[in-house]
Amino acid sequence: MEISRTGDTHEEGRKGRGGRPRDQLIDTSVIVATLAILDAQGYGGVSVEAVARIAGTSRPAIYRRWGGRAPLVLAAIGERLDVPAPPDTGCTLCDLGEGFLVFLAAYRTIRPDVLSALYADCASDSQLRDRYVATVIEPARSTVGRSLDRAFSRGDLRPHVDRELLLDMVGSLVLYRSMFNSQGIGEQEAERAIEILLQGAARDYSSLIAHMEKIRSEHFDDAGAHHIHSSPR
Repeated sequence: MEISRTGDTHEEGRKGRGGRPRDQLIDTSVIVATLAILDAQGYGGVSVEAVARIAGTSRPAIYRRWGGRAPLVLAAIGERLDVPAPPDTGCTLCDLGEGFLVFLAAYRTIRPDVLSALYADCASDSQLRDRYVATVIEPARSTVGRSLDRAFSRGDLRPHVDRELLLDMVGSLVLYRSMFNSQGIGEQEAERAIEILLQGAARDYSSLIAHMEKIRSEHFDDAGAHHIHSSPR
């Protein structure tokens, strides 16, 4: 991957750690270089020196901006993870299923060994740990949370079900598979997980199934398609 080389002399409106104007070209080049190394070599391949060399800048310029390897990688991952707005079809099963897939799509853009190694570096530092959660976990978690909130407001979920616990159950499954299983989690497994969760949380799971099938038949004109979700026996 070619990365444009740039010095540390351009002045922008943003300020660095010492109050100096920040050069957005350097910021971009460093982030691109970091992501390239992560993709090729994993977390262990990232060093400030290697990133500086590829980005065509200096180690002090990187340290002034990010302070070290872990904060730099967090910034790079934050640029890579792209969590879209949750769907809002009025169908709880459809929306939660798609929201779950948002988790999958986001974490598939990052090598599994990167997430686990980065967390190991951040775990002992409370500030870095909080930044890890805010960067890696919260965006996708909040997306699924919005789908849950709409399901609660429609009365599709039992009112006393613990919202945060439901989110943790979804997130922990995806994160565990993303960090410790090279195969991750497939879409069929994701649908089964949603099915299991909603059979315990829904007021009337059978009616959710019926609503989902009605929505899909109306919008996709594919009544013969196979769906994993099924009414409990």
